[in-house]
Amino acid sequence: MNANLEKINGYSVLNVLEERIDAHNSAGLKEMFLRLIEQGEVNIVVQLDKVRFIDSSGLGALLSGHKNVMAKSGRFILAGCKQQVLSMFELTRLNRIFEIYGDLTEAIGSDS
Repeated sequence: MNANLEKINGYSVLNVLEERIDAHNSAGLKEMFLRLIEQGEVNIVVQLDKVRFIDSSGLGALLSGHKNVMAKSGRFILAGCKQQVLSMFELTRLNRIFEIYGDLTEAIGSDS
């Protein structure tokens, strides 16, 4: 999984640099979430502005990260979803589970 990590305002921001999150790289994404959580990072923003496609294994990796962060009473936020990706969350009704924001500024500025 090609991604970089930065700290912004107390959040670990994981910038996904892949155009696709699918069976070929979703395990790597899931592993990144687990490592962050093991390091004590429980407020994670996943920046998805480069991602143009996500499949069920990609959704599963995000759900796994969400579940593990929620177990630690943290926040797991998705930011910058393109319409194609957002439609997958809507189709599967996962938009009801995830906090999804239009961009990183909106996500980090939110206090829900």
